[in-house]
Amino acid sequence: MAKYLVEYKPPSWAQHLKNVPTHKVELAMENTPIHEWNLPGIPDGFSLHIKRHDMTGSSLSGNKVGKLEFLLADAILKGCKHVITCGTSPSNHCRALALACRQLGLVPHLFLTMTSEDLGCRGNILLDRLSGADIYMMPPDSDDERDVHPKMESLARRIMSETGEKSCLVPKGGANLIGCFGSMAIFDELYNQGALDRFDDVMVACGSSGTASGICIANYLAGSPLRVHGVLVRHDPEFAHDHVNSTLRQLGVEGVRSEDIFSIIDTYQGEGYSISKQEELDFIVEVSSTTGVLVDPTYTGKAAWGVMQEMKNNPGRFKGRRVLFVHTGGMFGLFDGRMDDMLMQHGAETKKVRMCSKHEAPREAVNGSPTDHDGE
Repeated sequence: MAKYLVEYKPPSWAQHLKNVPTHKVELAMENTPIHEWNLPGIPDGFSLHIKRHDMTGSSLSGNKVGKLEFLLADAILKGCKHVITCGTSPSNHCRALALACRQLGLVPHLFLTMTSEDLGCRGNILLDRLSGADIYMMPPDSDDERDVHPKMESLARRIMSETGEKSCLVPKGGANLIGCFGSMAIFDELYNQGALDRFDDVMVACGSSGTASGICIANYLAGSPLRVHGVLVRHDPEFAHDHVNSTLRQLGVEGVRSEDIFSIIDTYQGEGYSISKQEELDFIVEVSSTTGVLVDPTYTGKAAWGVMQEMKNNPGRFKGRRVLFVHTGGMFGLFDGRMDDMLMQHGAETKKVRMCSKHEAPREAVNGSPTDHDGE
């Protein structure tokens, strides 16, 4: 597996940091594009662009891939054969890790907090299962530190006892110091793409806080004028700031706090993590049917909805009016079943399905509804 390792050369603004990785593996498509995002209802005076970081790959797509380039290199350098991580049933991190492990000849193990109803073959779970990952179900109310992490450590000891093979333990979301360098690489792309001159504000979904941490810390280290905002989809501002502050200390960065460099938006979690309100689902359909960009119910859909609401109702939050949204992926969350019923509603924009005979021209729709057989 050492053949997959390549030497890592950090950007100039990161070379003085502590604990800089020496190697990475190459998994992601780099320099994901930036283009204008013409969402309906953008307030006058604002411009909105999107960085398509959902295009870092196909099955590995999204922001998690960059973290895995460093996390899995670390596992290989330590001589590990197995990689053990945790998350929830819709976890993009667990899905990407499981598939990347198989690409590199590693064995993935996933501890997922979920109910028996979640363990089907839809969304990210489908890809978890296709990877052949060992999946360990944990009750939905399990605490990471108290319940999940001890199980992960116990599994690592059992694997060593039974096979003599080492395991690498990766935290939820890949949100640790090593993974942070994958998130800082997102900022490095923005830097090289001229984003520091083109935009005023950068918006990103914030769950485990790993991606937002990397972007805001790199933004500070590079002396960038951008303001970085994290739209919380899980946890609270204290959790996010604690994570950034802990990362700063581990990197050896003194004299600055998360509260100075990271703006947190804690208004759009709705009913809770991975629980969707109808207005959020409606927004997802509107985005896809008008712009062709897919956002998911758990992460990017909530974050993009929050950005739109802030531009309309709280414009003073922004440093300027040139806003960049970093799309962190999560498309497979659209396949977990939440969207099915609303897409089939009578008269829906998404139900333009018509029955065609062999001998007659297709008939037109009336108000978005099929005129033949109601689309069935």
